[in-house]
Amino acid sequence: MTEPTVEGLLRDLAPKVLGAVARRYRDFDTAEDAVQEALLAAALAWPEKGLPDSPEAWLIAVASRRLINIWRTDHARRRREEAGVLLEPQTALSADTPSADRDDTLQLLFLCCHPALTPSSAIALTLRAVGGLSTAEIAAAFLVPEATMAQRISRAKQRIHSSGVPFGMPAREDWRSRLGSVLHVLYLIFNEGYASSTSDEIVRTDLSHEAIRLVRAVHRLLPDEPEVAGLLALMVLTDARRVARIGAHGELIPLPEQDRSRWDVKAIDEGVALVSAALKQGSVGPYQLQAAIAAVHDEARTADETDWPQILALYGVLERLQSNPMVTLNRAVALAMVDGPQAGLALLDTLDERIPGHYRLAAVRGHLYTMAGNREAAVAHLRIAATGTSSTAEQRYLLTEIARLNRVT
Repeated sequence: MTEPTVEGLLRDLAPKVLGAVARRYRDFDTAEDAVQEALLAAALAWPEKGLPDSPEAWLIAVASRRLINIWRTDHARRRREEAGVLLEPQTALSADTPSADRDDTLQLLFLCCHPALTPSSAIALTLRAVGGLSTAEIAAAFLVPEATMAQRISRAKQRIHSSGVPFGMPAREDWRSRLGSVLHVLYLIFNEGYASSTSDEIVRTDLSHEAIRLVRAVHRLLPDEPEVAGLLALMVLTDARRVARIGAHGELIPLPEQDRSRWDVKAIDEGVALVSAALKQGSVGPYQLQAAIAAVHDEARTADETDWPQILALYGVLERLQSNPMVTLNRAVALAMVDGPQAGLALLDTLDERIPGHYRLAAVRGHLYTMAGNREAAVAHLRIAATGTSSTAEQRYLLTEIARLNRVT
């Protein structure tokens, strides 16, 4: 096994350290600044001096010292004394030494879903703190400009600071009130990892695997919540196809063309069992429905054997529960597979005002025009999509499709 790089190790440790420091000092905004300084110090020191015996404890200790220095600089002694959290750095290290029995990343996940925040702001903040996503990546996930997302994250921190509500771990009975935001966060982190919106890589397994790890932890906490099981099933069933999505030369392989012998059968079995059990509980939600769709794809031995009528029906139910243009976009593909490309194209026309100019809308139009045999229209829309996407892998795939269509006589 290869040793992790310092950069990779710091990425893994960042949310755990932030969770420990924020939990101990109950000041998220200052804790984040302190942890960022500790990460910078590690990035400079570790390559030259080597890794400390406990990198996580080292970071917690340095961040604790930075945080106390920030408080002193800001003349916050009175607030510290009133809160009873003025500690010397050595005491902070002792109190927050990493423990196998505590997952500070999971605690940070619930901490960020603060009652003072709107769900969208809590999700954006958590993606930064727990998922380690950049502002650009979060903006892409929310379909908003990067500057807008930067302002949203800044306002979220200010709102927490001025709310007066302690930034502490919620009591167990309050977990469910924050569960919707928590699950949405994990969903977006997984999606960014499975299909990176801005990276040159097709997949970012660090993000997708961390999302799966965290949702497993939430599932252990709340085993009777069907949507938690549904989200875990969706991630497992989707991740089962990950290896087959990448070709021999690093190219993106679409679902119909994937070598299904490379799919993870064990993961598929786990995902099918999870979603089947969740659906039997009677409270059907969006994650369970998406997992059921993924299961239909994964259980088809070949692309031609895919049960598209069932997928279309599931998307219909999902669309009634969740009015999301991306759901409609996917339903248009399923509709085209069942009733022909013209039916799918007609449904896409209803999205022109909802997501005007979005590259995914152009990409699906190009795909359906290809199905319909209209090469000129297909190439035109695929070009629009290739220009609009920020994913290098998707752009290469779209340009390859355009070249292929242009070779057709």
